Amino acid sequence: MVPRPPLPPFDEESAKAKVQAAEDAWNTREPERVSLAYTEDSVWRNRDQLITGRAEIVTFLTAKWERELDYALRKNLWGFRGNRMAVRFQYESHDASGQWYRSYGNELWEFTDEGLMSRREASINDKPIREAQRRIFGPRPEEDRGKTLPVF
Repeated sequence: MVPRPPLPPFDEESAKAKVQAAEDAWNTREPERVSLAYTEDSVWRNRDQLITGRAEIVTFLTAKWERELDYALRKNLWGFRGNRMAVRFQYESHDASGQWYRSYGNELWEFTDEGLMSRREASINDKPIREAQRRIFGPRPEEDRGKTLPVF
């Protein structure tokens, strides 16, 4: 297994770096690239779906980004201990009809000693928004790194 720094046990700086790396990867919307941050047998709960392994992760993300158009994500560290993290996130996307959504959620992450995520549990809620209400436009600019978006 090729290590994916930062590695656990995490301190605040390395935990924030891990979260930013995940945000950056997901904002590429490249399923194969994103999947490399997870173990071969990684287990996910995403909303009501159970996903196991990189191949299923790639299939899931491919379908997600075919459905959630112009997807743009922000993640923030909520807490950490040892090899685990809690992350708060928001993303915006629109469907094929042009309806925009802001999706809010929390994730629980668990990592191997090599820094690969072996477990991800995500709870997510979607709120329809008007295009004029958008506040997330593409990948996070460098000057906004570390800033937390308001809940509403």
